[in-house]
Amino acid sequence: MKQILVCGTLFCVFACHAQERTYRFSHTDSTTAAAARIWQLWTDVDNWKQWDKGLQSSTLNGAFVTGAKGSLLPDKGPRSQFVLTEVIPGRSYSFETRIPFGRLVISRTLVEKENKTFFTHTVTLTGLLRKVLGKRYKAMLPTVLATIQQLAEEK
Repeated sequence: MKQILVCGTLFCVFACHAQERTYRFSHTDSTTAAAARIWQLWTDVDNWKQWDKGLQSSTLNGAFVTGAKGSLLPDKGPRSQFVLTEVIPGRSYSFETRIPFGRLVISRTLVEKENKTFFTHTVTLTGLLRKVLGKRYKAMLPTVLATIQQLAEEK
């Protein structure tokens, strides 16, 4: 019994310490499409799977506003709930979801400059699996942004 208690305590300490560390990365791309077109793609939560091949489905309950909640079903892993933590219409938004033993925060921003729209995805992970999941997300990110660019320029 004592060994179980010691192991449990060590796991809790390790898990709490892991939560404090973050793994963060971002990727920026540009397009000749208007920022409004990128914003339209970003806020159409039901269709995120069109440009994010790591998702099977996503839904949002209500309007795309700070505090709105939704769900994500990744191609690998369990369904999770997310909350929009900040929305600045037409400019940026962030959402947060739990991942096993940690958190995932996605921030997306738009900047129009010199007849181009620059769009950035920033990913922040905490917890025990931050680097394992982070490496996978980091590898996918350029393709995700390239697909957004392509969709934005089609219309």
